[in-house]
Amino acid sequence: MHFPIDLKTLATRESEKVEWKENGDDKNIIQSIVKTISAFANDLSNLGGGYVVCGAKEMKDEYGFPKVDFKGLSADKLKEIEGKVLQHCRDYINPAVVPIVHELENPLDLRTRILVFVIVASYDAHIYRDGETSHYYVRISRETREARNGVLMQLLIKKQKVVPFDKKMNPQANLLDIEIWRLKETLAEAGILAEDTSPEDFLSDTLSIAELVPPLFVRNGLDTTLRPRNFALLLFGKKSSFTRFYTEAYTIFSVYKGIDRDEPTGERIFLTGSIIEQAKKSLSLLENQVTTLFDKTSSKPNQEKYPIRALQEAAINAIVHRDYEIQHPNRITVFSDRIEIVSMGGMDWGVDKNKFLQGKPNVKWRNQSLAYIFNKLQLSQSEGQGIRTIFRTMREEGCPEPVFEIGIESVTCVLFAHKRHLLQR
Repeated sequence: MHFPIDLKTLATRESEKVEWKENGDDKNIIQSIVKTISAFANDLSNLGGGYVVCGAKEMKDEYGFPKVDFKGLSADKLKEIEGKVLQHCRDYINPAVVPIVHELENPLDLRTRILVFVIVASYDAHIYRDGETSHYYVRISRETREARNGVLMQLLIKKQKVVPFDKKMNPQANLLDIEIWRLKETLAEAGILAEDTSPEDFLSDTLSIAELVPPLFVRNGLDTTLRPRNFALLLFGKKSSFTRFYTEAYTIFSVYKGIDRDEPTGERIFLTGSIIEQAKKSLSLLENQVTTLFDKTSSKPNQEKYPIRALQEAAINAIVHRDYEIQHPNRITVFSDRIEIVSMGGMDWGVDKNKFLQGKPNVKWRNQSLAYIFNKLQLSQSEGQGIRTIFRTMREEGCPEPVFEIGIESVTCVLFAHKRHLLQR
């Protein structure tokens, strides 16, 4: 099944997942495209794959922000590039990679087309062979690079057929553990459910709900029973099933009247159910913390205590990127001067700690399937931009810089209230 590709969405997506190529008929450009295809298939950063777009050029606008210029390809040129790239993928990548091909209208010139290669992440380590040389390629930040030394070691370790937790089959669950109405509601909200499909169509081990997400179910060897993957249960599982399989995968929301835990608790709520339910309940409760103070002597008379966008991103990051194999709940704790959001699971390998603490982390997902769906639901910012958004929105609102405390089994995000609210207190 081919999913619709929206060029506008791709143009706003960060370059970790999209490679733009103005043309593609030169031999060196073909090689560059295919190396990038092998890098997306290797999926070192667990992004689910990526897109190579031919007939478009990445530029900067007059203000220095990224901009895409859709040059387009003629019909003959498009077929020529498509044929060369697919042939090159068969001849030079081992195991071979077969990208999904989309031919789209050029929004700026209907006489030309845009060619998009969609590459889904593979469980294999793909090597690019060119003559006598052989190299593994990976996607690091916005570049396709040869995997060497420690990076190559991480790639080979990752590709030892160890399936990420979110994509693993749950051997104790079956079709009855999925809430069909929740699946339908989520797919419709995310704009995934087409007119000619029903939620029941996705209760299979062959049909995926999204391009870079595997099917919800899998069969295991001689056992022909459809078994859901963990991400399917976390997103669409019945409440009883969720509680049975992920006993500590809930969130505790607490409110203290003062600045520490010695003072009385004003409120404590246990947020249970699917992670989408937990996310929406968390966001609703956090919205109550965005109070506004008025000061007519200030250049900014209306001052929010916290920027809502920072609270949303921190809460969603904590749910989407937590380690669900750790048997402890997440926690959101509200004090009079700050909010602490604790996500279970230490920092994932491959994340540069120093860049992370500066608010400029490289993109690396622990649960790619969950991150993709939450982005589709518009519960999170553009993929990989959550931490940057937290830093930016806190700075723009005039609040203190966020603080991240990185432990062995948890990451805590501390967001401090604006000083006007502290003075009032």
